Amino acid sequence: MFGFRSDGRRLNKLDPMLLITPYIMPMRIDAQNMITQNADYDAMANYIKKQRENGRTISFMTIVIATYVRTVAMYPFLNRFVVNKQIYARDRISVSFVVCCMKEDGSHDAPTIKLEFDPTETIFEISDKIEAAIAEARANSSANSTMAFASALMSIPFLPTIVVAVAKFLDRYGLLPQFIHDISPFHTSMFITNMASLGLSSLYHHIYNFGTTSQFVSLGKIERIVIPGANKTVKFKNVLPMGIVTDERVCGGADYAQVFATMRGFFSNPELLETPPEKVNWDIDFTERTKKRREKEAKAAAKRAAKQAKKTSANA
Repeated sequence: MFGFRSDGRRLNKLDPMLLITPYIMPMRIDAQNMITQNADYDAMANYIKKQRENGRTISFMTIVIATYVRTVAMYPFLNRFVVNKQIYARDRISVSFVVCCMKEDGSHDAPTIKLEFDPTETIFEISDKIEAAIAEARANSSANSTMAFASALMSIPFLPTIVVAVAKFLDRYGLLPQFIHDISPFHTSMFITNMASLGLSSLYHHIYNFGTTSQFVSLGKIERIVIPGANKTVKFKNVLPMGIVTDERVCGGADYAQVFATMRGFFSNPELLETPPEKVNWDIDFTERTKKRREKEAKAAAKRAAKQAKKTSANA
């Protein structure tokens, strides 16, 4: 409340034209900008092959997420969000995505995963986090906290309408409980979906009015495009198309142009993501706040583990 939220801090010393934009476009869906960016498929595929030969599993989505994390470390304005007509600096880098989990009976679950990343993490550290989270989701998708909460919510008539309305009101004024922030895939830096895994082209997916997502990225199946060559010739190039929807209120068009140019550079040379950034830029330095929050989360996790171990021991 009053500019203080559990997931960020209000920015009030920005360009006046940027600050007034949320008043002109109060809803996130009002401010959607859509663009297609083509990543260098061959460069990414060659890198994935090289890492596989070295015993590491790297996916196209992992490269995209690692590129996003590194770009946020360079350009923190990309990680801003707008709530109640105010622009905030987010205190963490988080990415949400859906995992398809097949069951023995042929049906499937689609749990949503939200992971947090440090701006200093390398592509290898990010890959390990992603692979571990996907493995856990596929091993026990029914235990996913987001899915469990949604299932409980839908079990009682009229409750979803009431809960969502209350959550929207509390979120507007920065009073939403921390546990909702933790399980909500909509309170995230970026949402990403891999349409290529379904054999589909990229699409422009809306960014939700509920939550704080400022970018939605959709990966499409590989395309072969024609580009100009030397001496009035043309050549073919394999690209991975990405449909990107952004909230234009968080930064200017020139800023987004700089971001996309930087991201294309990492897609063409993923090796650059193997080492930590030399410097992390901040809207607001949340290092100490993040440290305290994670210490608190670790204590809570240890307490839950001890309680579960005691319960298991009693049942045995």
